[in-house]
Amino acid sequence: MLTSKVAKRYAQGLLDFTNESGQTAAVFSEMKDVVKIMSQSVDLNKFFLTPYIDAKKKIEVADQIFKSLSVSSLNLIRLVIKHGRENQLKNIAQEFINKVEDINGVQRITLTTATQLSKENIDQILRSTNLVKADSNFDLNVNVKPDILGGYILRVGDQQIDASVKTKLSQIKKDFHLN
Repeated sequence: MLTSKVAKRYAQGLLDFTNESGQTAAVFSEMKDVVKIMSQSVDLNKFFLTPYIDAKKKIEVADQIFKSLSVSSLNLIRLVIKHGRENQLKNIAQEFINKVEDINGVQRITLTTATQLSKENIDQILRSTNLVKADSNFDLNVNVKPDILGGYILRVGDQQIDASVKTKLSQIKKDFHLN
């Protein structure tokens, strides 16, 4: 997923601040909560995207929803709303999480399969490639997409292995058209 420049800049500013103040671990956990809340609440997203509600009212609502967060996290949320960037709040929080995970050496892995796989099969796929570092932590996201027909698509960072049946069939079809 592409992240906007706005989200990257706010996340980097928050990371710089939390590193200086020693709050990175606490804010990291809180940003996970922000992403979870923003992902689950359609009504909150609609409220934040409503242009005719003024920033003061949005800040009041955000203060109530996120009242358990630290002052640093609340100040970021208020700042984002004050600058009219509340539509980027979830992206900012996710980008902050990504930056902290990058610093800690956590690999982000996405595995797309045609059907649900067992843990043993997933582990075997991850061990079969040199993209996944065996000695590092990773954040695994497993997606099931029946339209790939079979096999898997493994994405680690910005690298991808496409071993899906759909891609192989497309390649065979392309080869037939060329000959």
